[in-house]
Amino acid sequence: MVLFGDERCVPPDHPDSNYLMARRCLLDRVSPGSVHRMAGELGPDRAASLYDPIVRWLSPPDLVLLGMGPDGHTASLFPGRPEVSAEGLAVGVRGAPKPPPDRVSLTLDCLRQAGRVVFMVTGADKAAAFAAAARGEVPSGMVPGAEYLVDRAAAAELSTA
Repeated sequence: MVLFGDERCVPPDHPDSNYLMARRCLLDRVSPGSVHRMAGELGPDRAASLYDPIVRWLSPPDLVLLGMGPDGHTASLFPGRPEVSAEGLAVGVRGAPKPPPDRVSLTLDCLRQAGRVVFMVTGADKAAAFAAAARGEVPSGMVPGAEYLVDRAAAAELSTA
């Protein structure tokens, strides 16, 4: 079974769609039992309200794979934004600081319920964000027990003390 951590509010065949990327890179090559995409084309609030009961029915997730943005965001949970403290399992995001501005995301509460959360973090542009995550200061560092697969460039700003 495949659930999505976030989606941009675009049609599923749009070049910015996370679903389209996942379908082309992975889903067309494997045979998951089911795929539950976020209907981002319906707008952030409607898509979140429809996705929340799906996630609730299938929770808790066994494994969540996430990335980290250069500002420490994960899924579409950006630092300092109200969605970071949203209740429920899915949340609509409006005015995201990175285009497109309307999105749908799983909540931190949902991510914290997962059996295992793994972040993949690469590149020097993520070094400051990874250090902030290690201190729990950004959303990607607010999931207790999460594991991080990090390259040397992204780990460059960690203290060696």
